[in-house]
Amino acid sequence: MSKTPASPKGKPAPKSQPRKATAKPEGAAPEGDRIAKVLSRAGVASRREAERMIAEGRVSVNGKKIDSPALNVTAKDRISIDGQPLPEAEAPRMWLYYKPIGLVTSNSDEKGRTTIFDELPEDMPRVMTVGRLDLNSEGLLLLTNDGGIKRKLELPATGWLRRYRVRINGRPKDEDFAPLRKGLVIEGERFQPMTVSLDRQQGANAWLTVGLREGKNREIRRAMEDIGFSVNRLLRVSYGPFQLGNLKPGEVEELRARVVRDQLGLAEEEEIPATRPTRNRGGKPAGKPMGKPAGKPMGKPAGKPVGKQAAQPSGKQGNPGRTAGKAPPARGARPDQRGGGKRPAGKNPRR
Repeated sequence: MSKTPASPKGKPAPKSQPRKATAKPEGAAPEGDRIAKVLSRAGVASRREAERMIAEGRVSVNGKKIDSPALNVTAKDRISIDGQPLPEAEAPRMWLYYKPIGLVTSNSDEKGRTTIFDELPEDMPRVMTVGRLDLNSEGLLLLTNDGGIKRKLELPATGWLRRYRVRINGRPKDEDFAPLRKGLVIEGERFQPMTVSLDRQQGANAWLTVGLREGKNREIRRAMEDIGFSVNRLLRVSYGPFQLGNLKPGEVEELRARVVRDQLGLAEEEEIPATRPTRNRGGKPAGKPMGKPAGKPMGKPAGKPVGKQAAQPSGKQGNPGRTAGKAPPARGARPDQRGGGKRPAGKNPRR
């Protein structure tokens, strides 16, 4: 057997020393998440609103009020708002909402006009809108209880394609839309190229399908005005892979957990519990509950297989849910299908 060599005479064998903890490299990112992000994930407020609450002295961490959002917190920290403990973070959820004409996409309006939040079902949790639709626009508006999802879908770098059905006054020719396809500069503001197809002429009006990957204020209306046409109806039919389907004005539909997880790349454990029904603004159920009553197995899908063409407006004011003929969509304007080739989501289970 081999023996451990003895230490040289006169020198004691070195003692084993405990390992020192590895020091964090200088400039390393602090642990945890920014306080505003944590408040947003808990469904309390959007990040911007959370920062405002912090500035007003309404937020405390470990019993001490804070006045700056430049603070990272972890699960060990005790956070309270107006003296009440921060509620547990909800699982991320998403809804499709058909925004009617005449509602403001805002939490409150300085002119006292009705907002979408005044008309949403009372049993809805606190939600935020993904982007906006102006007062006279209608169609698909995404809602979520998660500030991270909202930010992800709104970022220009994400490149989600928004597709619209647009009615303009006049008799345009296809070549009239060349400036929009190249990209415009209006009053010093750069508009990225749009996809535009001329679908059909209907009396004094023409129907178009327009696709864009930005979301600037009144972008389509301003672009059309710049080339000499006025928009008299604008309906959003899809946002990325999510489609309006057969929803009617004012109706809400919660997306299935698997659809949201796959399309947004959420982790398995973040799957959305879909157990409560969604109601329309009239108080009647807008669809079957996403889960079954107690005593029966959960998990029945809330909708049929997805992927049908989004609903097209008929061109008649006041009945936007009907199909407007069989006009072809703009080339390249089909919604992106993320999540490894998943088919578009948003088919209404009631139809």
